[in-house]
Amino acid sequence: MSSTIEPWLREILRCPVGGHPLLDEVDAAGEPVLMCDRDCGAPGTRRQYRFADGIPVLLPEQAAVVAVEGGEDGPAY
Repeated sequence: MSSTIEPWLREILRCPVGGHPLLDEVDAAGEPVLMCDRDCGAPGTRRQYRFADGIPVLLPEQAAVVAVEGGEDGPAY
């Protein structure tokens, strides 16, 4: 879970694809993930990075690409 990440480290984590900040979110299965704070890769899509044993897996090939309403920059809500 992201709450186990040291605050100083959490502040510097960025999407390895777009280089932008990551938000604490929950995926469709209810699991904690880090999600791009803006469109990443294509308009209306963002990447979600899962946690493995409390460590974020920031590998682009393992990220889930999800559609978001609104798209563009800013929060996904």
